[in-house]
Amino acid sequence: MILELFHATNDEGSAEARKLVVDRALAGRIRFRNVFYPEVRADLDARGGKTTPAIWDGERLIEGREAVLAFLTTL
Repeated sequence: MILELFHATNDEGSAEARKLVVDRALAGRIRFRNVFYPEVRADLDARGGKTTPAIWDGERLIEGREAVLAFLTTL
C-alpha cells in the first residue's frame, strides 16, 4: 500500500515530514500530495483533513506535525 503525505510547501511541519520521508528512504512507500493543487486539497478535505502535514494510510488520517512525524518514525 502506498501512503499519502498531504503537505504544503510553505508549512514548516510539512517540510520536516518530507525531509524525514527522504532521510528514511520511504519515498517508494509514500506519495507526496501538495495541497496547493485543488484536486489534492479536495482529496484531503474528503478524508476529513483540516491541516498539514497529514498522512492517509488508506483507512485513517493522521494530522499535524507531531503525529505525522511520530508515525513516520515507526516505518
